[in-house]
Amino acid sequence: GFAPTPGIEHESTGPLTLQDSRQRKCKFPYSTRLSFPSSKQGRFSGEEQQQLGGKGGCSPHPGPAAPGGRGRWNRRLEFTLACVGYAVGLGNVWRFPYLCYRSGGGAFLLPYLIMLLLCGIPLLFMEFVIGQYTQFGPVLALAKICPLLKGVGVATVVISFLLCTYYNVIITWALYYFFNSFRWSLPWQSCNNTWNVVENCSDGFSGNATHLRSNSAISNARIIIIVRFMQISLTRVLLYMTLFLRYSYRLLQISSGIDQMGKMRWELFGLLIVSWIIVYFCIFKGVKSTGKVVYFTAIFPYIILIILFSNNVQLPGAMKGIHFFLTPKWGKLLEVQVWVNAAAQVFNSIGIGFGSMISMASYNKFNNNILRDTLIVALTNSATSIFAGFVVFSAIGYMAHQHHMPVEDIATDGPGLVFVVYPEAFVTMPIAPMWATLFFFMLLCLGVDSQFAMVEVMVTSLMDSWGKSLLHIFRRKELVVFGVCFVAFVLGIPNVTQGGIYFFQLMDHYTAVVSLMFLAFFEVIAICWLYGVRRISSNVQEMLGSPPNIFFKACWWFAAPLLVTIILVSSIIQYTPAKYGKTYVYPPWAEVLGWCVSLCSIIWIPLGAVHTLYNGKGTLIEVRVTLHHILPILWGFFFTQERIDRHSVAIVSPLCQVCNLF
Repeated sequence: GFAPTPGIEHESTGPLTLQDSRQRKCKFPYSTRLSFPSSKQGRFSGEEQQQLGGKGGCSPHPGPAAPGGRGRWNRRLEFTLACVGYAVGLGNVWRFPYLCYRSGGGAFLLPYLIMLLLCGIPLLFMEFVIGQYTQFGPVLALAKICPLLKGVGVATVVISFLLCTYYNVIITWALYYFFNSFRWSLPWQSCNNTWNVVENCSDGFSGNATHLRSNSAISNARIIIIVRFMQISLTRVLLYMTLFLRYSYRLLQISSGIDQMGKMRWELFGLLIVSWIIVYFCIFKGVKSTGKVVYFTAIFPYIILIILFSNNVQLPGAMKGIHFFLTPKWGKLLEVQVWVNAAAQVFNSIGIGFGSMISMASYNKFNNNILRDTLIVALTNSATSIFAGFVVFSAIGYMAHQHHMPVEDIATDGPGLVFVVYPEAFVTMPIAPMWATLFFFMLLCLGVDSQFAMVEVMVTSLMDSWGKSLLHIFRRKELVVFGVCFVAFVLGIPNVTQGGIYFFQLMDHYTAVVSLMFLAFFEVIAICWLYGVRRISSNVQEMLGSPPNIFFKACWWFAAPLLVTIILVSSIIQYTPAKYGKTYVYPPWAEVLGWCVSLCSIIWIPLGAVHTLYNGKGTLIEVRVTLHHILPILWGFFFTQERIDRHSVAIVSPLCQVCNLF
């Protein structure tokens, strides 16, 4: 049995038997240092394990519901698909291919895969461990394992909520183009539209775009707006203006700046409502509904990518684009920024630091094989990014061939790639409406997967912290989910005005760029160093039956914190104020607003530390923090009718937790 812990009275000091377990409702003694006993202790015999249904100790309840009404994934595959759907998002399509081409082509894959191995996979595994072991969302999970930095958990929820308020606007744009693709002729294919300005419209050209430079009818103001929107050169503006940008201008009706928000774009407003309705019905039943949706939203984009690739490679110029994408420039590997870009891409693409992976893992059974899921999610995400590069650059090569232009003059990233460059390629393809419909539906699936995972972080954290109170007020969890979606919808309304694109860019810069790296840094420090690699290893051993190998321990202790620190320092050194495109500089008041948005998440980290120190007992150097509901070696086992007895456990200050590194 477990060795009794000095200073704590136990009901029995003898070996723990199956009968004792049933009588005592799975109450286990535990160490005052949160140093969990070896997995060899307290194990049942093989026959007893089978009766309990688990590997040892008290097994998770086999049913789909966890204690307190907390849902569970019905199948392991649902959790895996949900994580794949969250990780594989729009960034895989519009960010990675361009970053790869700009950072050395095929040579970029070397630093990318190295960073995936040293940073991406270990940190994803770390978040899965914390979520599955604690059976909590990020707020309570971080509060339990590292009280000094419990504000990190709150910060992850805040940053995910802020992100989902404007991320749904991208889904709105995708819906707009998706619905307008159901026509025999794509709206951006010709000038025969009521909203076209005749003197500024051209149905295309057989050569390059130089002849348009002499067209005095093209508005200089229009060109400036397009340069800002697409962040591209004048040469490419002249190319895209002939076919597609007049339509995107009609969509956004961009104003002159953020201080001119203009009128509401009612079409986009209506589609924003539709997008939030879609997200709501994906998550309103928790993991029960999400688990069913991901079978489609996570798998269908791959079918479309394969179809698009099969079509693209048959087009003239496609192989030229792929060759341009893969041609290695080995000299780029000597640039530090290329390695930093690779680490940042891995970090952001997988979704470390947003709390979504912790939340989704918290709905797992206690002994789910998260190591297997980690490898599947990380490798699938990276493989999708590389495959998307083939799909994108085959289309770009085709466009370059059609317009007799260099590939580098067409390649771009961000919204400009998926809402301008790629749709323009459909115009000259056979059955153009079909390809456009498939493409925008793929974007819709990719966006929805990522969106409902971010909303789920907020819902999970609210229910973990104030579940009983919220259910007393709203009566049903579905209404709690509706309330979260409604608040996020209201906060996202400024993005669908005429000046909404400026607001969108400002929010994205100060939420996903500035705040995220600060938050990720403190999360890694809290879990890997203050909580300690030794404790993480004990948690893994209790769930999987064996501890993680030395590779993961080395990455948690040294490699991952070092890489995250380098990314953070690099981001600080290279920080530039938010800009929209190449020319628009935000006014000072907008910069202040942006920093306020960043502080909304970052401020919780010092506030949480101050709150912990204020409520702790003892001196500042040797503060003793009182922790309630500290769960022992089987922390995830909330399935019994009676919870583990409360104990006040004094531990050494997080300032003195160096011993937990090993």
